[in-house]
Amino acid sequence: MDTIKSLLERSAFGVCSYLGEKMGIASARVRLYFIYISFVALGSPLIFYLFVAFWLNVRSYIKRNLIWE
Repeated sequence: MDTIKSLLERSAFGVCSYLGEKMGIASARVRLYFIYISFVALGSPLIFYLFVAFWLNVRSYIKRNLIWE
């Protein structure tokens, strides 16, 4: 069960864990709130989620390139 959980967390770009760390709450609670808000708002938070995932990916890419240069 732990391997499935870690696989899902890695494939989810780490957005919920990043937001949880920044806000000081558990990432599981952020995931739960995100699911509830997605149902209430008819999926519009998915746009926010994809934007943050893209931003985190670009940010980590820039950090990796600056370290190696």
